[in-house]
Amino acid sequence: MTPPRLLITLGDVAGIGPEIVVRAWPKLVTTSRPIVVGDADWLGRAISLVGSPAKVQNISRPVDALPTATSIPCLKATQANLQDVPVGKVSASAGQAAYDFLCHAIDLTMAGAADAIVTCPLHKEGLHGAGIQHPGHTEILAERTGTKEFAMVLWGDGIAVAHVTLHMALRDVFKNLTTPAVLEKIRLLNGLLPKLLGRKPRIGVAALNPHGSDGGLFGDEEERIIAPAVRAGIEEGIDVSGPWPADTLFVRAHKGEFDGIVAMYHDEGHIAMKLRCGPRCVNITVGLPIVRTSVAHGTAYDIAGKGIADEGSLITAADVASRLAVSVKME
Repeated sequence: MTPPRLLITLGDVAGIGPEIVVRAWPKLVTTSRPIVVGDADWLGRAISLVGSPAKVQNISRPVDALPTATSIPCLKATQANLQDVPVGKVSASAGQAAYDFLCHAIDLTMAGAADAIVTCPLHKEGLHGAGIQHPGHTEILAERTGTKEFAMVLWGDGIAVAHVTLHMALRDVFKNLTTPAVLEKIRLLNGLLPKLLGRKPRIGVAALNPHGSDGGLFGDEEERIIAPAVRAGIEEGIDVSGPWPADTLFVRAHKGEFDGIVAMYHDEGHIAMKLRCGPRCVNITVGLPIVRTSVAHGTAYDIAGKGIADEGSLITAADVASRLAVSVKME
């Protein structure tokens, strides 16, 4: 089978996106046909920064790409002026460009010109500075592909975590937590994991409150909202249980009892997963009509331009995207 064609979006050019792309490139071309959707000048800066022998190949269509260890095809995807963007600082121009890179990659992949998208990090303040109100990649992807049921999943070291609520203030989690929303994430996780594991997954659902509310002492969301979703999942034939206190659930998953976890809010899933697998962690958007993975870290403005960024998450994200793209082709 021909290796999948991956579109690698450069993200916020003021961050570490360009650097990790160049660092990862020799490994990316061994398992896929990668193409950068971004800006050739910023790629050139990154090449100089890390001392790579690679050259940028400017292209206008994915079919013209000739990726090799020393040739990085780049599709220009923005009219934003990036010449004076400062490294390591929030920039509206960089935010607009990151949005443009992503939208162009989505449109190409939806049209069948590529097999998957792998995204480098963008900066939410940069997006907002450009007048774009979406809180992040996931929501942009869902809107542009017309997807109503979707989830952010963190995958690493054999465990996947789906999040019921995502980019919102903690005070808003309670009003957005519903039984249908929890069940939706159980279903999405159950649909994803067989493609990664090759078997039926075991899913644990996290509680919202400390100690799973201790029989209602610390809230009633477990009994009123989460437990009915678990029961509905069981009735559909899904191997799911819970709600379990989050602190013990992640320990049990780490020991091999669960393959997937449904977390109720962003940090409930992110903190545990990033402690577990760090740079090996990958962000997967499930529910989309296309394959999309991402690094599981941010723009790292504090180290941008210093030549010390770790490309590990990008390499893993590209590997997972390739595996999922192949799985889709075989369905």
